[in-house]
Amino acid sequence: MKGATDPRVDAYIESLPAWQQEICREVRAVAHDADPDMAETIKRTKLPYFVLEGNVCALLAAKNHVNVFLYDGAMVPDPEGIITSGHENKTARTVAFRQGERINARALTEMLRGIVANNRAGGWRKLKGKAG
Repeated sequence: MKGATDPRVDAYIESLPAWQQEICREVRAVAHDADPDMAETIKRTKLPYFVLEGNVCALLAAKNHVNVFLYDGAMVPDPEGIITSGHENKTARTVAFRQGERINARALTEMLRGIVANNRAGGWRKLKGKAG
């Protein structure tokens, strides 16, 4: 895994059941592999966020799944259909992973790279302004 880690993210992950820890660690690795400059932090009191010139994604463990919130996910292609909710949302999308499900790391990496590229280009507000 590339990039600096935050011990507060470690603490969040370690507080979860083993199967959720596994998912969160894999998503964390994918986020850092997507761009070596990806940073992680805690926002909204306890949630892990991955940031690079803006929010990229966040983790939220729920009872039966782990949500990965993709910020500005509406602006990047999802050719493999990994988005599970938020299709009607103008910017954010969610990918939910349940116990035993395989993470499509390649597709998630490509989406994260697209979000980072958009952030580096000024973010969704600037990009949508150019498109409209």
